[in-house]
Amino acid sequence: MAQPYLEYSFEISPLQPASEILIAELAELGFDSFVETETGLLAYIPKEGDAPRLEGIGILSSPNFKISYKHIEVAPVNWNETWEKNFNPILIDQSCAIRAPFHAAFNVPYEIVIEPKMSFGTGHHETTHMMVQFLLRAELKGKTVLDMGCGTAVLAILAAMRG
Repeated sequence: MAQPYLEYSFEISPLQPASEILIAELAELGFDSFVETETGLLAYIPKEGDAPRLEGIGILSSPNFKISYKHIEVAPVNWNETWEKNFNPILIDQSCAIRAPFHAAFNVPYEIVIEPKMSFGTGHHETTHMMVQFLLRAELKGKTVLDMGCGTAVLAILAAMRG
């Protein structure tokens, strides 16, 4: 079962450099996730007993910035499941499909089925997409290919499929 989190919503003026300083100070208290917004920052910390005391956060009392905040409890969420619901298959140059096992099959020369789990290498990122296009055009037979920092290894899989 996932652990509940507390979400702190900070309104900050002026936004910079205050949000960067605030992130650094909150990380020291155990906050582990941050989302910058147009007006401030969302900060997340695992809920363990009472809400953390923010009196030691120096920037909150700085006369140079106006910072207000509130917090709510965020119900536990299976983030992999949530992410997978929004994971769509991709088709590149009508030749290569990258999909998860829960998607319908494609009728293309190269179909790569991956278990995404929030991984890098789903083909959605522009650089991965461009590398798939390159690999579809490149002559790979008899060559050695190295997929550095491969995440799901989608590029290495395609290279292997192409010989």
